[in-house]
Amino acid sequence: MSLMEKEQQLSQLQEQLEQHQDDAARRMQLAHEIKELQEEMYQDLSAWDRVYLARHPRRPKAQDYLKRLFHTFYELHGDRCYGDDRAIIGGIAMFEQTPVTVIAQAKGRDLQENMKRNFGMPNPEGYRKALRLAKEAEKFHRPIITFVDTSGAYPGKGAEERGQAEAIAQCLYTFSDLQTPIICIVLSEGGSGGALALSVGDRLVMLENAVYSILSPEGFASILWKDGSRAKEAAEVMKLTAHDLMDKGILDAVIDEPLGGAQNDIEAVCERLRAYIHASLEELQKAKMPALLAQRYEKYRNIGVI
Repeated sequence: MSLMEKEQQLSQLQEQLEQHQDDAARRMQLAHEIKELQEEMYQDLSAWDRVYLARHPRRPKAQDYLKRLFHTFYELHGDRCYGDDRAIIGGIAMFEQTPVTVIAQAKGRDLQENMKRNFGMPNPEGYRKALRLAKEAEKFHRPIITFVDTSGAYPGKGAEERGQAEAIAQCLYTFSDLQTPIICIVLSEGGSGGALALSVGDRLVMLENAVYSILSPEGFASILWKDGSRAKEAAEVMKLTAHDLMDKGILDAVIDEPLGGAQNDIEAVCERLRAYIHASLEELQKAKMPALLAQRYEKYRNIGVI
């Protein structure tokens, strides 16, 4: 039984619990069944289960973290070249007593907002906005915090005509040498170059149920086996979970989530993120810039080395 099917079963049990307000014995039995099912369904999650949780419709979006982690946030718009891309939110924020620049890939919470934000798939102007804000952060010595959550950069005709690949390449080139501390946080989906563009920094961390890969398991299965229905199998082969990437030495940390995912207690996740960001900023801001840049360079040069 898949995790989705188990969640549906759990929802049915919870509905029954609500319906038996006057039957104490039945409520006790249902509560026991719910507890047992919850403990069973979230133990030994497969890679495909993690993909499901990363895409969960109730999973918190970047906007939810921004309003909890930063007590002040001034959003800035536009790339000063073509226009504004609402799939990327960026601006100046206060993290505790430290001014920082925040750049976040933003999905919508419902269909209407997803349409406005292009389902979290940035266009070139989004990446160029990120570049503009990053260079401004460097100029004013503000640390940068990026939040990654995208299935990939938008592959439309207009995006390609406006230089999608070039914009992503410029992000990789620029972020690798920015003279300011950079912390990158993968919230849910990290898809292909669209995610990598905002993942070059001094610290790279993922939430426990986030995934990061060159493409989706469905796309992987369609290309490799010519059968998109083998996505579950592909997810296992791709080694795309946070723990997989931690084992390979790509990540600096994995942020624990509550049972069932971040949507069940976002405040707890934010507390863990806040503690990690605080400790990382304290450490990175003490480092000499030449040493920081050298460490950043070595960090990414060593990825994939056997």
